[in-house]
Amino acid sequence: MELGPDFVEGHFLERLNRFAALVEVDGQEVLCHVANSGRMRELFVPGYRVLLKPRPGNHRKTRFDLALVDLESGFASADARLPNALVAEALESGSMPQFHGYPRIRREVTFGESRLDLLLEGPKGLCYIETKSVTLVVNGVGLFPDAPTIRGAKHMGTLAQAVAAGHRGAAVFVVQRDDATAFATNDAADPVFGVAFREALAAGVEAFAYSCEVSEQAISLSCRLPIRL
Repeated sequence: MELGPDFVEGHFLERLNRFAALVEVDGQEVLCHVANSGRMRELFVPGYRVLLKPRPGNHRKTRFDLALVDLESGFASADARLPNALVAEALESGSMPQFHGYPRIRREVTFGESRLDLLLEGPKGLCYIETKSVTLVVNGVGLFPDAPTIRGAKHMGTLAQAVAAGHRGAAVFVVQRDDATAFATNDAADPVFGVAFREALAAGVEAFAYSCEVSEQAISLSCRLPIRL
């Protein structure tokens, strides 16, 4: 996925709430939108270099989205909206062989009481996919979530319901940085999600995890990661 050449450089100052942060740009404090409800304390460190994406429009309260964080060893994407599009892009290019055989892809579909990210349709039937953004990496392990997520646990239950109804269901965890070598649920931050995830696997839900290659120009799925239960 191309990110474009129009980034504005700044330095992180302070997170104001779940969806807003202050960044210094050319000596001025700038209010930015944060498209991620996670805590991201390991990324949002005062003084860290960040890249902002201009978002013009009269309907917005902020002129920028906080897009990338420079960790010196590489970039991390702070935008939780990207995994859905990244997985869809990989599916369309045929680079996720576990999902071959589904020629039609739909986004934002409803099953039961949940809205899931993707629905694959084909001769094999239906496959429901929920993607999750991972930004926390500890000792090489990408961890999800970094804060309690009732919605995330609900999605795991919905995928299990889809499997019980005779469909495929899969969770895809996208670590939006390149320094992860494995994935695990962050039971210390949210034991309820960990239980829901393992119950979903026991019910037949599939799970996959990927790291990302991230640069100032583009982001894409990179290596498939082992999942530690």
